[in-house]
Amino acid sequence: MKLKDWILWLCFAGLLVTEVLLFSANRRKDAVLVQLRESQQKADQLQSDLDQLKNSSVATLGTENSRLRAENQGLTQKFAKLQSEINQLRGVNGQLTQQLQTAHIAVQQQQQQLQQMQAESQQAQSANPATEAAPESPAAAVSPLNACINNLRQIDAAKQQWALENSKTGSAVPTAQDLLPYLEDGLFPVCPSGGTYTINAVNVPPTCSIPGHVLPQ
Repeated sequence: MKLKDWILWLCFAGLLVTEVLLFSANRRKDAVLVQLRESQQKADQLQSDLDQLKNSSVATLGTENSRLRAENQGLTQKFAKLQSEINQLRGVNGQLTQQLQTAHIAVQQQQQQLQQMQAESQQAQSANPATEAAPESPAAAVSPLNACINNLRQIDAAKQQWALENSKTGSAVPTAQDLLPYLEDGLFPVCPSGGTYTINAVNVPPTCSIPGHVLPQ
């Protein structure tokens, strides 16, 4: 009988120990589950923060890319505009260069004509010294007129060249000093008949005070 009691007590003790162990295991399991839930919550929070950061980075990059594209487009348009202006300026410069060359050629031709007329006049005076005392012939009367007209042409060509090189408008009025660099030997022409020259504006032909001494239209 005593043996049975002991066996019962041992069984009871074993059950009690088992209950205690099960209770302890459940407590540890609950603690582990709590920690697991907290870890899962932290992982979810970190994932949410990461998603927000990704979305924010994508939005920022998109905005920056849009801004850079707009700036690049603006710079491209400015470059194209500047290139067009440069081409236009080159064209204008080429035209001005041609006009300047034409004016130089015209001045040289007028100077040659004047030198030729002066040489012919000197030759005529040397060949006919008696003509100084004789009445002036119609041919001799025309010679000072032609010389004056050539002077007016030189003044007008010098005026046009001065306007081109100095970017002057048609209403600008140069002085005789302004035109000296563009005249032969740097000297302002003198009317052979004693007339007085008026330079006038760039778009107005020069005039002489002697009647009939005018540039042909």
